[in-house]
Amino acid sequence: MPQWLQWTLIIGGLIASALLVRFIAGQSRRLKAHRRSQEKNESFRQERHASMVESLKVLGMAVEAEQMEYSEACLRIKGLLDHVKPELLTQPPFRVFQEVHDLLQHMPTHKARQDTDTRFVEKMDRERMAIEEAHADRIREAVAALRQQNL
Repeated sequence: MPQWLQWTLIIGGLIASALLVRFIAGQSRRLKAHRRSQEKNESFRQERHASMVESLKVLGMAVEAEQMEYSEACLRIKGLLDHVKPELLTQPPFRVFQEVHDLLQHMPTHKARQDTDTRFVEKMDRERMAIEEAHADRIREAVAALRQQNL
């Protein structure tokens, strides 16, 4: 084999090795960045979950202390449970949160409520109060059970 061919093959091998080292280093950097991103996302998810669990506890205490209307509590608790542990909404005693939500979801809230005719709002309030009264015992029972739940 001629010497020029040997040198050409050696140089080609060195170039191929250098390109492979560069590729491997780039992949390693991307992999580290991906892992950091995943860790950051997991940390954010855990913090968010802890915050929602804390909110559920605060809502439970507010209901038990009668500082909050049952209808509002049910809507908020149902929304949080949708993210924290949605399977609870199908199990007794927690099913009442979903049931009350379903009964109230047609009612306007916030700005839509302000823009609605006063007589209609009063009629909806009477309906909401009747729903709260009909489900009050089950709501208190579910809130007590929720505070005991390991979320």
